Amino acid sequence: MKTSLFLIIVLVSGALAGFIHGSVNLAIVEPYLDEAIGIENQNLFASGEEEDTLEFWVEYEGYRTWQKSGQLLAGVILGTSVGALFGIVFALSRHSLPGKSNVKKALVLAGIMWLTLYFIPFLKYPANPPTVGDTETVVLRAILYLSFIAISGFATVGFYKLSKKFESKKKFISLAGYAIFIGAVFVAMPDNPDPITAPMELVEGFRAVSVLAVSSFWISVAIILGLLWNKFKPNQEITA
Repeated sequence: MKTSLFLIIVLVSGALAGFIHGSVNLAIVEPYLDEAIGIENQNLFASGEEEDTLEFWVEYEGYRTWQKSGQLLAGVILGTSVGALFGIVFALSRHSLPGKSNVKKALVLAGIMWLTLYFIPFLKYPANPPTVGDTETVVLRAILYLSFIAISGFATVGFYKLSKKFESKKKFISLAGYAIFIGAVFVAMPDNPDPITAPMELVEGFRAVSVLAVSSFWISVAIILGLLWNKFKPNQEITA
């Protein structure tokens, strides 16, 4: 393995996929955030916690502009870190992944990681816009969500290793085992403690575009990594 070349490919693919993710967020997620924060502002005005003044809106617009301008940078940083994990897992599992090309293999792996590390936890703890959630439960909600991701991730690795002990026709046993296990965890773990007070149309729309935005990252990082792997072949040893 050409270590330096491997690291470059992994970091570049993660950064580019993160940039795409940040761009998609700006395009389809931010409008929902604007609407949700607008509702939150109106609630602040109604409760008397804030006053509907020019000074408030100048400060608000400046803050939101700063937030939006950082979307791409945040996407690149997050993409680089997650892309590094994806690249390492791909390098370790490439020979056992189905598919004749590295792009197809990477897409299969991305699909597995998307499902187990994102979508299944998302079904239990779906993303909510800013108007949903009590500030006092932020830590609890983060612990629950991250715990579910960790459990699902370790279970995937465990059942994958178990599947290697079975013949090809019996590998479905491990898949069924994971499904039963994660289903039990899904039921056993507590629900989100915060009631939904925002309009359901807004909440459901926000969740739908959030799935699309995250999915754009996993598709992008798989395709970019697969293409770069095909071109530079970091797995081949350097010959004299």
